[in-house]
Amino acid sequence: MSRINPVTRGIALLRDFFRLQAAAGIVLMAAAALAMIVANSPWQGAYEAFRHLPIGFSVGGFSLVKGAEHWINDGLMAVFFLLVALEIKRETLSGQLSSREQMLLPVLCAIGGVAVPAVLYWAMNQGDPVALRGWAIPTATDIAFALGILALLGSRVPLGMKLLLSTIAVVDDLVAILIIAIFYTHDLAAHQLAWAGAGVGLMLLLNWRGVTRLWPYLLLGAVVWYFVLKSGVHATLAGVVTGLLIPLRGRADDAPSPLESLEHTLHPWVAYLVLPLFAFTNAGLVLGGLQISDLLASVPLGIVLGLVLGKPVGIVAIALIARATGIARFPEGMDFKAMVGLGMLCGVGFTMSLFISNLAFVSIGDHFGEASVLGVLCASVISALTGWVWLRFTLKPGKD
Repeated sequence: MSRINPVTRGIALLRDFFRLQAAAGIVLMAAAALAMIVANSPWQGAYEAFRHLPIGFSVGGFSLVKGAEHWINDGLMAVFFLLVALEIKRETLSGQLSSREQMLLPVLCAIGGVAVPAVLYWAMNQGDPVALRGWAIPTATDIAFALGILALLGSRVPLGMKLLLSTIAVVDDLVAILIIAIFYTHDLAAHQLAWAGAGVGLMLLLNWRGVTRLWPYLLLGAVVWYFVLKSGVHATLAGVVTGLLIPLRGRADDAPSPLESLEHTLHPWVAYLVLPLFAFTNAGLVLGGLQISDLLASVPLGIVLGLVLGKPVGIVAIALIARATGIARFPEGMDFKAMVGLGMLCGVGFTMSLFISNLAFVSIGDHFGEASVLGVLCASVISALTGWVWLRFTLKPGKD
């Protein structure tokens, strides 16, 4: 039996990844649009009832009952963060972030694309300490949404652009995870955190003993998720820790990778169930009574400026500096105009921006929450449209 060439296999996996992400982006757009339609229709009451539908169980003195929105944001999104952690680990150990030459440009671009939006948001809200809680909202990039836009451009898009966009988004996700862990953790319950730490310790022991079966890690991950949920740290971080502790390699050199197997299994579930449910639950902004002045308020305007202006400025400026100093070079098939278009598409924050918005303002009240959702939706639409139009007229048609 002839063995498949590793390069051929790698290209096939990349194509499958981009095809899946692009389709997921389109489904995500549809879910967000449906949420907006339902929230502004006679079915608004049913929509709100679904969001707050109590789901859970009670056994004796043990009870775990939450609304559907909380299960999606704290539970299903933990699966999304598990997948993100798997991607980060794979990229770091064997992918685009595994060598200095490959990782330097996307890491630098991601840093610029996080710092400039945060500064712009801070400048717009520096007089309001409550509004400043949302400084991290415009720092994220939604890879599925952005690749969905690129898919609409067909063969015009060079592979190097897709790879760079994906890698920037992975680094963005890593930064977002650190931000959530450091800045959006409160009221820690030490004993619950200790039990979560014990679960993590057992997963480390499994790593040390060379255990490559997935079920012990996933079982312990579920236990860690429960205690993290009760500890005050956001529950989705349990998914991150679990993902980082899944072994990359099997016991034998030719054995399937546990990490890649789980990543392959989770991708379609996250793409076509978890993220669309999250979008449907969190993007249902009621438009009745909204005026232009609402968009010009400091919170939504800071988000729009951060994503629409800050993302491309930060990414392109850092990329140009890196190229001029010889630190890094643009990927094959990309020039300055293509980099500008990529920077615009990175302004599509959507999923992670909505998630951070929920963390920042969920305990404060509807006003800030609705204002931030308005900013995220407007910024993501503007970035998607301007990025598509710019690339449509600057990229040369390729061969199908």
